[in-house]
Amino acid sequence: MNHLDLHWFARIYNQFTLQDPCRPGVQDSIRLCAAAGIKVRMVTGDNLQTARAIALECGILTDPNVSEPTIIEGKTFRELSDLEREEVADKISVMGRSSPNDKLLLVKALRNRGHVVAVTGDGTNDAPALHEADIGLSMGIQGTEVAKESSDIIILDDNFATLVRVVRWGRSVYANIQKFIQFQLTVNVAALIINVVSAVSSGDVPLNAVQLLWVNLIMDTLGALALATEPPNNHLMQRPPVGRREPLITNIMWRNLLIMAFYQVAILLTLTFKGLTLLRLEHDNPAHAEILKNTFIFNTFVLCQVFSEFNARKPDELNIFKGIAGNKLFIAIIAITVVLQVLIIEFLGKFTTTVRLSWQLWLVSIGLAFVSWPLALVGKLIPVPDRPFLDMFTCCCPGKKEGMFHIACFLFLP
Repeated sequence: MNHLDLHWFARIYNQFTLQDPCRPGVQDSIRLCAAAGIKVRMVTGDNLQTARAIALECGILTDPNVSEPTIIEGKTFRELSDLEREEVADKISVMGRSSPNDKLLLVKALRNRGHVVAVTGDGTNDAPALHEADIGLSMGIQGTEVAKESSDIIILDDNFATLVRVVRWGRSVYANIQKFIQFQLTVNVAALIINVVSAVSSGDVPLNAVQLLWVNLIMDTLGALALATEPPNNHLMQRPPVGRREPLITNIMWRNLLIMAFYQVAILLTLTFKGLTLLRLEHDNPAHAEILKNTFIFNTFVLCQVFSEFNARKPDELNIFKGIAGNKLFIAIIAITVVLQVLIIEFLGKFTTTVRLSWQLWLVSIGLAFVSWPLALVGKLIPVPDRPFLDMFTCCCPGKKEGMFHIACFLFLP
């Protein structure tokens, strides 16, 4: 082979070996991460030109002419002071020619800036960074045992696209917890105010112990199953990340909770004090009229919770029925709740101290509960402040502003 042949062989070798093709789905996954407020960073031992080419192909970089500190060598980053590293760390998208210690320094710098950091890795040298990160994700196939032991999550298929599913499921669990809390607090606040106000004013309560036990069953068991089994959806990937110190009960939840609780308390207290007149029971037997009024209050209260469960599905969306067909368990639990409520009212009167209701009163109960839907729709149009609701009642200074959720991708190359 002559010198010219060697020259062309070297050019062909460099062209086809230095830039490996990305796995299918990586580009889409990185776009989803960007939409979800997750900044993906690539840290590799390859030289800067190779790292730049792969980052451009994957979508981590969009401009081929970027320079420091967006793309930086590990040696340059390593030689900076601690304060300079923290300032530069926010801007870094690609780090080439890096050592295991550079990865660790980057993770520490990002965490010191207040970011939540996730790290992927497969080698033994990635273990310190995996351990230092808030969330360490190791590769289940190519990953070493040391890397797996240092991580929090093991990705079984070694696919970067799996990270998107991890984030989606994590956000889904968090969102489902928030939905259940909103629903549970609405029931608790309404039931507590109704019984306390009634007991203080008249010495009697409209909801007895057995009825409250049934409401508690709806709230804790059936409600939890219905709302906690909502599958993940793409809307979750369009939300910004949740900071370390952000409250579990958001301003949106407080708004929805207060509107629903106020409505339920208003109509049920009105029925408690003016129910005999509104239901036209003044001329009935006083004992029977009182039981019938309390039965109607109990039935209306339970049906309000059934309609409230639909509202809790989508705390921040106008269409509360979106995707409901995909959650068969939710539909089944709602149906079971309604059927059991009908059986309790119509056939278990001695056990729950209730009487049968006419079809007219059933329609009125359903109508009052139905108002929850348009009321919730109007309520969602009310803007809420960014500052947490509870912080408005504290004198403490606000803490450091939380940053974005970051993923430092170590050697996710094919």
